[in-house]
Amino acid sequence: MKKTKILLAMLIMVVFNSCQDEEFDDLNQNSANLESKYSTDELKTIVITPEITGYTNATYTWLKDNQIISTEKSLAFVTDKEGIYDFTLQITEKSKTYTLTTQLIVNKAVSVYSKYISDVYDFLPAVGQFTNKLPPYTDGDSKEAMIQKAKANLVGPNPTMISLGGYGGYVVFGFDHTIINKPNKRDFKILGNVFTGSHEPGIILVSYDKNNNGLPDDEWYEIAGSEYQKPETIKNYSITYFRPEIEPTIPTLEYIRWEDNQGNSGYKEKNRYHNQPYFPQWISQNSLTFTGTKLADNYVDQSGNGTYWVGKQLEYGYADNGANNSEISDIDIDWAVDKNGNKVRLRGIDFIKVYTGVNQEAGWLGEISTEVAGAYDLHL
Repeated sequence: MKKTKILLAMLIMVVFNSCQDEEFDDLNQNSANLESKYSTDELKTIVITPEITGYTNATYTWLKDNQIISTEKSLAFVTDKEGIYDFTLQITEKSKTYTLTTQLIVNKAVSVYSKYISDVYDFLPAVGQFTNKLPPYTDGDSKEAMIQKAKANLVGPNPTMISLGGYGGYVVFGFDHTIINKPNKRDFKILGNVFTGSHEPGIILVSYDKNNNGLPDDEWYEIAGSEYQKPETIKNYSITYFRPEIEPTIPTLEYIRWEDNQGNSGYKEKNRYHNQPYFPQWISQNSLTFTGTKLADNYVDQSGNGTYWVGKQLEYGYADNGANNSEISDIDIDWAVDKNGNKVRLRGIDFIKVYTGVNQEAGWLGEISTEVAGAYDLHL
């Protein structure tokens, strides 16, 4: 009996020491650190990321004024008010919570921001009757030259229109500051060339400069407009256009062949109003592929004989869909969703991408092509 008690005591000590060693190792393997102070300017997004070792299954909770403001590992924060902001980060793993604190100093902006587009980063229209014309292509122009032409059209308070061509054609632009996501308000406006019966909706994507390199190379979030959840809207749609072997000099119904990933194929037509090549001439490859969300056809031949086509206006959330002086062309950042369709809470955005969202020919009117004629921050 005495030996049994001794063995039991030894076993308890081994288990206790093993638990102590495991806890000690756990504490040594996991570490986290935040700088005591960070700084940024007003209307500039800052991303605060803790230095982490271990914590393979941790959860993160960021608090400001005892309110949860994020559950991501990194905190993206932007404000239009200078001052000092206190943050608390709680890291929880295995029922243990480690707490870190830091301060953010937000300085007054050193320059006056513009509410308008400040830069164009990419531009590639799809096949279309205004491709190579809005903006105009000149023999020898490179892709960079065409991006600069799009920039000349869109930057500043007096923009002029560019065309994105048929489905998938796009432009990417940004601002000299972060557009703040204000609760219960629409945050930015995209200008187009809408008039009664002419609505050529474009899909809108937004992004913020998470890696702080000044380029739109972080995750994109789609603005989920009124059609996003409708069954006729196709996600992960893909279309390929093929350069014609011979460039026709007269109108033709079978001009530029296309195929999509839904088993469909067809031709983009060449009409009598625009005789220049419709395939972007600065592109060297013989095919172009675009992928994204496709909206249902929205143009209807109301005449029955192809003479009177009318484009339906969508409820909200698209470019070139509402008049420039209407709320329909105003966009709320809170409509953003991730690639899986989950709603996201973005504090602000730095970049916008617009692409034509419909793949349709509307008779003598030609292809449906989104036009962009500028954009601006609704809060600044």
